[in-house]
Amino acid sequence: MTDKRPSMVDWEFARQTANRFVRPGPEIPADEIAAAVAELREGAQTSEQPVRDYTGLHARAASAPVLVVDRPAWITANTEGFASILELLEAKIAESGKYPKGASRSIGSKVAGAEVGALLAFMSSKVLGQFDPFWAGGAGDTGRMLLVAPNIVTVEHELGVDPHDFRLWVCLHEETHRVQFTAVPWLRDHVQGLIGTFVESTEVDPSGVSRLLSDGATELGRVLRGEPDSSIVDVLQNPQQREVVDQMTGVMSLLEGHADVVMDGVGPEVIPSVRTIRKRFNHRRKGKGGLDSLLRRLLGLDAKMRQYRDGATFVRTVVDKVGHEGFNAVWAEPANLPSKLEIGEPSHWLARVHG
Repeated sequence: MTDKRPSMVDWEFARQTANRFVRPGPEIPADEIAAAVAELREGAQTSEQPVRDYTGLHARAASAPVLVVDRPAWITANTEGFASILELLEAKIAESGKYPKGASRSIGSKVAGAEVGALLAFMSSKVLGQFDPFWAGGAGDTGRMLLVAPNIVTVEHELGVDPHDFRLWVCLHEETHRVQFTAVPWLRDHVQGLIGTFVESTEVDPSGVSRLLSDGATELGRVLRGEPDSSIVDVLQNPQQREVVDQMTGVMSLLEGHADVVMDGVGPEVIPSVRTIRKRFNHRRKGKGGLDSLLRRLLGLDAKMRQYRDGATFVRTVVDKVGHEGFNAVWAEPANLPSKLEIGEPSHWLARVHG
């Protein structure tokens, strides 16, 4: 931040809290860990050509560094990412003159840090890989790829699948995201613009915040009762923000669904056991019930799972109708991106873009 105003979230406390509660990774010998790390790095490189061949998209090779990380390193990376996004909101609140001061700010930042830390601790054991398009560590970098080694090893053991195939399968998904953002030069700015619009639409007056919190309490009751399509995340938005979220949902469903289709579409010639992996992985995505299921609903992670499913259905339907070249019209300009409605109704997108 350009000024010295303390953040509304104590990010160092968030990181410490997350590391305090993070679940330990699998206990495996050091030589096996080293072998898994080396294989994931190699898989990230090996996945470049199959993704190019399958998608018809061509991105500059090695334009994003690949980091094979453990859970604490993933927490640190995402703490930095969250902090950069929150800077936009903090600047808006400061301009409104409603930025907290003194002891209330200090206490509030600690509380917020604890909450964010708890969230990161939970997520750090779930994420297999992540592409961060907004990270710029050096000249020419266009994001970075994170592969969370202990989670990948844990899941391949849980599923009972071939570890070599599974590791490459995960790499194919994240490599597809790298290609999306590096082969489509306007995509990163478009997503950043949506985030900026969301922040600009944030209500900072006390009455608006009070109303949203009241609605949130009602939605929390629906979540606890297990009602479908309920999420505390969704309700804490005003109408203008919901419009932006609908646009973002369309984009993210496209990106995640496309990556899912690619990681399966490269076929048995690249990953011999791909069909077995997909079948078992889809079953795992349904969650484990109990507390895990509740947290997924609270955080909107069930909606994230629907993005993979609905986005993949959209991509497959469009490719079946107009081929990969016709599908790639989505990358021509922002106006060609599917809306949230079109993700669920691919025929509407086909009619609009291909007539």
